[in-house]
Amino acid sequence: MSANVSNQDIATFRNPVLPGFYPDPSICRAGEDYYMVTSSFEYFPGVPIFHSKDLVHWRQLGHVLDRQSQLNLDGTPCSKGIYAATIRYHNGLFYMITTFVESAAGARRNFYVTAEDPEGSWSEPIWLQDAPGIDSSFFFDDDGKAYVMANRQPPSGQQYPKHMEIWLQEIDLRTGRLVGEKHSLWDGAQKFIHAQEGPHLYKVNGYYYLLIAEGGTGHTHSVTVARSERLTGPYEGCKSNPILTHRHLGRQADIVNVGHADLVETPGGEWWMVCLGSRPYGGGYRNLGRESFLVPMQWEEGWPVVNPGKGVVEMEHPRPSLPEHRWLSMPACDHFDGDTLDPRWNFLRTPRGEFWRLRARFGTGLELRLKPEEITRLENPSFIGRRQQHSRFSARTSMAFAPAQEGEAAGLVLLQNNNYHFRCLYEMKEGRRAVRLIERRDGVERLLAEQPLDEERLYFKVEAVGQRYRFAYALRSEAWIDLCIDCNGTILSTEVAGGFVGAYLGLYATGAGRPSENAAIFDWFEYKGEEA
Repeated sequence: MSANVSNQDIATFRNPVLPGFYPDPSICRAGEDYYMVTSSFEYFPGVPIFHSKDLVHWRQLGHVLDRQSQLNLDGTPCSKGIYAATIRYHNGLFYMITTFVESAAGARRNFYVTAEDPEGSWSEPIWLQDAPGIDSSFFFDDDGKAYVMANRQPPSGQQYPKHMEIWLQEIDLRTGRLVGEKHSLWDGAQKFIHAQEGPHLYKVNGYYYLLIAEGGTGHTHSVTVARSERLTGPYEGCKSNPILTHRHLGRQADIVNVGHADLVETPGGEWWMVCLGSRPYGGGYRNLGRESFLVPMQWEEGWPVVNPGKGVVEMEHPRPSLPEHRWLSMPACDHFDGDTLDPRWNFLRTPRGEFWRLRARFGTGLELRLKPEEITRLENPSFIGRRQQHSRFSARTSMAFAPAQEGEAAGLVLLQNNNYHFRCLYEMKEGRRAVRLIERRDGVERLLAEQPLDEERLYFKVEAVGQRYRFAYALRSEAWIDLCIDCNGTILSTEVAGGFVGAYLGLYATGAGRPSENAAIFDWFEYKGEEA
């Protein structure tokens, strides 16, 4: 995955550097290599990890949490699961710490894993006891001591709704236990702006700098900073806070809800910030979710200044003073001809049972067995999906499948969550086979198109231009027959569906509550995006 460079002189780069649903970026440097992780919520594997040598071009190494023993997402509601992660490199070892949110009202449990090689494998989770809150982070001080921080309700009580503070406590890395006193560091710069979270600590020129997110993850999101000469405080807020926000630009800005940042310094002494933001389109809807952006930063009179002279994240910035390092581009079409799934694919929740396989010994193709589980429920259905990353895109696939009993179905799904999605499926219903296009909005389903047929090979296609989604099928290659030419894609947006994730496109097979020995075979899947 890479950002687009605007010209051959590589003087600038284009944002976002990770397009699509890649929120809450955290970054670290090991020598001349940079590594970034993002949130993953209910999707498995968890915590995608990326590698770069120039901060602009990124390739996905895989996922930090890629084993069932590391991540049990059974029954996890949509937009719960793995929240913001932090990645750090210390004394030859990589650390990734994150929060597992069990449910809307359930426990928030913090844990970390380690690896000598960021490409894996990573250790089994080390669960922290008495570590409240979300968005946990590591800090390693000059004296060799290590610390964990996250947010919590202030011990003295909340002064307003969602009033939080940042706490810090030493950790014994030999035992994985928190030791000593919990210290209250800071409850933010903007009184009555809620949800102080996403803490990161840095030591620069004798000061400890605490960078946090405030204002929630929507329109009022922001980045603030405080500093202290002592690790445990007191912390003095920067008079220029918030040092980054887009809330003053209005909801129709090109980039909105900017916040949740992390900093990195290059070997040459340049400082850069990664942060999340969204690109609304089609009337202010955010189908792509929260994405990862890169923005320059400088120090001025002992405080960070983001994008000096402008103060906002832009679609195009002067590139870092680092040698350009492009990775080979990823293919638009996946023929499923390898030994493992491309890391761009995800499952909904932890995959249970042998319901999928790559058919390399037969040539190519992905086989999805029909599980009883359905995508309308908080289960692990027979589904693999990848992110929508463009406001204009086309996706298509070839499928061999013959539904044999009532309810059996397979095909293409465009997913925001279990209650907001499109299903374009070939299925058996009331004793007959048909291609059916279904819109599910707030749990209520509407049949948009139906075409009876009796075939065993089909092609599906979806194209989007802004919020206009067009679905088609074919019985032979490229002989497309429209099902719906103007579907309203806003049901795939956060504004309509809620939550914290972006839209997915995926392949799906179900027995609709019944066990089945049937399977659908997808020969290939192609996704092509265009810049708007």
